[in-house]
Amino acid sequence: MTQFTKLEASSRAKAGKGAARATRRAGQVPAVIYGAKQEPTLIALDPRLVVREMHKGGWRSRVYDVTVDGVSSPALMREVQLHPVTDNPVHVDFQRLAAGERVHVDVRIIFTGEDKSPGIKRGGVLNIVRHSVEVSVDPANIPSSFTVDLSQLDIHDNVRWDDLQGTADVTPLLQIPNFVIATVAAPSVDDTPAPAEAAAPAKAAPAKGAAKK
Repeated sequence: MTQFTKLEASSRAKAGKGAARATRRAGQVPAVIYGAKQEPTLIALDPRLVVREMHKGGWRSRVYDVTVDGVSSPALMREVQLHPVTDNPVHVDFQRLAAGERVHVDVRIIFTGEDKSPGIKRGGVLNIVRHSVEVSVDPANIPSSFTVDLSQLDIHDNVRWDDLQGTADVTPLLQIPNFVIATVAAPSVDDTPAPAEAAAPAKAAPAKGAAKK
């Protein structure tokens, strides 16, 4: 079941670069909610809310309950444009969700149990092939993340799509059957030959004419 995160926003009347600059001067971030066969809704947000959500991680698959003038819209935060110098958000795009209309979402993968993996304990190296997976899913069932349990993995073992937890009613967009998520590789062996031991220096020959004792 999809979990909603509430975001309060205010409406703004005008579109265009000039109106967007005026919104920023007022200390807000201009944004738009589009999709679900409705007219785009122009809104303004507190930039601190946007930064907070980005710092949480996984915001691309988080469903927001965006409330504007008392009207709520379930939406995905599709794109956040950042200032090239300050990295402050300067514009946000939301996609409005419609019941029963599947959407494409990039869902992050959380890895657990690394400290218990017998392969890693024996010096194996965890190779994470995918940190997230893009999927098609009904808006009512968008997962916040997938979980991978590494606690049973030995050297040369791997985790595949079918091993992930929380993939019910979710279809991966990658057209590779049961693709690899992570592997535990054997520890690398240093095959550089060891330097040969230096030969003992030869004894110097006695100098000519040296007196015999």
